[in-house]
Amino acid sequence: MDYKPTKFMLSSSHYDKAKADRAVTFISNLKHTKGKWAGQPFELLPWQEQIVRDVFGVVDERGKRQFRSAYVEISKKNGKSELAAAVALYLLYADGEASAEVYGAACDRQQASIVFDVAKQMVEMSEPLMKRSKIMAATKRIVNYTNAGFYQVLSAETGTKHGLNVSGLIFDEIHAQPNRKLYDVLTKGSGDAREQPLFFIITTAGTDKNSICYELHSKAKDILNGRKADPSFYPVVYGLEETDDWTDEKNWYKANPSLGHTIGIDRVREAYKNALDNPAEENVFKQLRLNIWTNSTVCWIPDHIYDKGNIPINLELLKGRQCYGGLDLSSTSDITAFVLVFPPRNENENYIVYPHFWLPEDTLELRCRRDHVLYDVWKRQGYINTTEGNVIHYGFIEKYIENLGKLYNIKEIAVDRWNATQMIQNLEDLGFKMIPFGQGYKDMSPPSKELYKLLMEGKITHGGNPVLKWMAGNVVMRQDPAGNIKPDKEKSTEKIDGIVAAIMALDRCVRNAGNTGSVYDSRGILWL
Repeated sequence: MDYKPTKFMLSSSHYDKAKADRAVTFISNLKHTKGKWAGQPFELLPWQEQIVRDVFGVVDERGKRQFRSAYVEISKKNGKSELAAAVALYLLYADGEASAEVYGAACDRQQASIVFDVAKQMVEMSEPLMKRSKIMAATKRIVNYTNAGFYQVLSAETGTKHGLNVSGLIFDEIHAQPNRKLYDVLTKGSGDAREQPLFFIITTAGTDKNSICYELHSKAKDILNGRKADPSFYPVVYGLEETDDWTDEKNWYKANPSLGHTIGIDRVREAYKNALDNPAEENVFKQLRLNIWTNSTVCWIPDHIYDKGNIPINLELLKGRQCYGGLDLSSTSDITAFVLVFPPRNENENYIVYPHFWLPEDTLELRCRRDHVLYDVWKRQGYINTTEGNVIHYGFIEKYIENLGKLYNIKEIAVDRWNATQMIQNLEDLGFKMIPFGQGYKDMSPPSKELYKLLMEGKITHGGNPVLKWMAGNVVMRQDPAGNIKPDKEKSTEKIDGIVAAIMALDRCVRNAGNTGSVYDSRGILWL
């Protein structure tokens, strides 16, 4: 490959081609263990060779490795287990470390054994390595007699891991770690007696954004984007960005650099079709095939359903039209959402959803860093408004709604009564008809099902508002034994205020259709 050294080199570091060539040559003399490649020499793919050359070839002024930790996040079936096994064997046999101690760790011993078993097969297929080795399959241990070193799989219990003298660590699927204890024990001080220990961490994206894996993921992204610097940390993240269209096949290659080599495009297409047919499979596809961090629960509104409403809205044509509002105040320090829904005037028109959002100005930057959400970008684009101070200024919102009332004929505003008594009174004083709206199954279930039905039929136009789309992807529904549903703010790990407001506004819209009573009364409640 046409190698270019990493941009994360220190000014005092340099690329030692001989060291990099040594690692590449060693791995090239190993053999693949799986599929159609089994038994063939391990020829590194370009993305794999880049990692190997960077990790083993970039050295400090002492000639020792610059990178202490390598974080490699990539979709499944791209050959990361084979690469990790090859790195483990290099650390055991060719790294020049006396009494090398290489450990394999994961969420449990069975997971950690996956990389070990690949390494074991590689050794068994290499006569030179077998001559100097002893493989103890039962205890998951490979001993290298020439340097008195070993590669050992660890169990997940942290209590017995203190005191290890780690020269190399292969940490597999760290996204599945229930907490950070094992990671801390194996990386904090465990390699201090070694001159150049290497912690090689491989994983796919996860679902828990309060995990050690997401912490490492965020650090890697910050380094890659120039927001942070850590010369000892080598970041690799192959995955789709939030702005990428996950349904576009061209984008799949961003998360799968081995696509067409270790993984066939037909397999990914098949998984994609399953994701479209079954919302429960969508998150699985995004996480495992596209390396997108997803919620652990199944989202209520899949992207391909929501995106049917990505039709531009001409706000000029809405002036003077009847509409209904939904107001979700949340807390004074959180997102407040106000959504207008314009009913169709004939059977050829869609319901039009026009959302508005507010956050406190002073906490916006903190929220971006803490939540890893694009609030600042959305503000610049005009999709989020901010009010002065570190809490929501309700007076500002009241004035904003008053001005909207001068543009549009707002017939009613549905609002959750919780913590909204004063604002309800103030808006009523401004001439708005305020409708208290419960958040239980009785009030929320019929319009929630109606919203999903209209989205499915393509009868909702929302203009592709990115904040509302983000919230739609966060919604998780709670269901009672009778089949009634309501948005679950506890299970919905991110904000859903805009969808809640849209559901309330749609309810008033539907109930006042033609002023002849409720559509729910005439045709019954939909069951989805």
